[in-house]
Amino acid sequence: MAVLSTPGFQLQPSAEQVPLSTNYITNFDFLNQYLPDTYEKEFERYGNRTIASFLRMVGAEMPSNSDMVKWAEQGRLHTKYTNCDSSAAAAADSATITVSDTGVTAIAIRAGQTVFISDNATGLSNKGIVTAVSTSAGTFDVAYYEAGGQTYSGTDVLSVWVYGSEFRKGTVGMVGSLEAEDEFFSNSPIIIKDKYAVSGSDMAQIGWVEITTENGATGYLWYLKSEHETRLRFEDYLETAMIEAVPAESGSGAANSGLNPIYGNKGSEGIFYTVNDRGNVWGGGNPTTLQDFDAIISRLDKQGSIEENVIFVNRAFSFDIDDMLASQNSYGAGGTSYGLFQNDKEMALNLGFTGFRRGYDFYKSDWKYLNDPTMRGGLPTGGSASGTVTGLLVPAGSTSVYDQILGKNAKRPFLHVRYRASETEDRRYKTWITGSAGGAQTSDLDAMEVNFLSERCVCTLGANNFVLFRYGA
Repeated sequence: MAVLSTPGFQLQPSAEQVPLSTNYITNFDFLNQYLPDTYEKEFERYGNRTIASFLRMVGAEMPSNSDMVKWAEQGRLHTKYTNCDSSAAAAADSATITVSDTGVTAIAIRAGQTVFISDNATGLSNKGIVTAVSTSAGTFDVAYYEAGGQTYSGTDVLSVWVYGSEFRKGTVGMVGSLEAEDEFFSNSPIIIKDKYAVSGSDMAQIGWVEITTENGATGYLWYLKSEHETRLRFEDYLETAMIEAVPAESGSGAANSGLNPIYGNKGSEGIFYTVNDRGNVWGGGNPTTLQDFDAIISRLDKQGSIEENVIFVNRAFSFDIDDMLASQNSYGAGGTSYGLFQNDKEMALNLGFTGFRRGYDFYKSDWKYLNDPTMRGGLPTGGSASGTVTGLLVPAGSTSVYDQILGKNAKRPFLHVRYRASETEDRRYKTWITGSAGGAQTSDLDAMEVNFLSERCVCTLGANNFVLFRYGA
């Protein structure tokens, strides 16, 4: 039986820009001689409502004093070209190979090297030795080792990589050398703000409900609840902005100074955007079988091959992994045994798993952000859904990158936040009070205004080691 849509859950219980009638007593009926029996303490019906924790678990924070954070990541040690063609027909003893890969300006192949050439469609292959190279034209001449000559036709699309070299006795050395090539990435911090304001008169108003918040604030002053919830909401935004941020594309409304003359107009590269752009994406929702994970593992083999990984999942994905692992137990279908231990009648049966090993170690962790209905937990799933994220695989540990600000190699977590700071200004988490109430004496405004500000961006190093699980191609 499906969960009924009514009664449902509220999405906006109290966060409004104006005072709500539900926040205060309004029924002052003195004609009724009986007082209502009231519960003074506010009941926490939604439990802990904050969703921030992800970046604290997997990342770190460090200062930056620039509008731009740049870093370099290692390229491949070996080069492979996958869009090549041959000038010769099948059975030819030699050929001129043209490299047409996108972004290649100077081919990394030299005379005397031995190459493996294969047909992308059929797998037919040859091995040959390079006899001449035209770097500017992106071509090289090859003489085949096989007596039967070229095995593929001249119109086929080929892949080429170097596997060694061969020279005769008493000859000169290798002509030319190769320079290491890095890939450079950058991100730009964004300024995040919030504010809470309350009049001095309302600060002196005692409420009849004893309030409480997730950070332990209690009392009968209602403005304390609103101020503390503003603070908690801002702290959540510090994380969700790093997850969801996207750069403002040229020609977009956000980048148009006419449409947007005041507010931010550049954006930033959040985690989802970065992994979707240059990481790995599983577009079929949740992988539910070992064969699905084998395909993911095969992709990881072609990337950094990080030994330990954590998969942050929504509830449905978590259950799918549990069911997949349970099905490997021959008694799982009968419900008699799920794990290593004998399940007697007085022992609570554990129907969940914390992780598994198949080629690599995968640890599973629930991600509240993907379950919360006020965030991504309310997005559609299933065959018609497109873009709904169900999980994110994050490699554990750190990686070595060249930090252009420091001018040296540095160890960095795969995910970390850079915030603006200097010797005189720290913008990691700023908060200050203005007005003439609540202890502030900065203006003649009969109110207390609590201001919040942070300037930060997230750096996703080695995005090729991450996997984003979502619906849609």
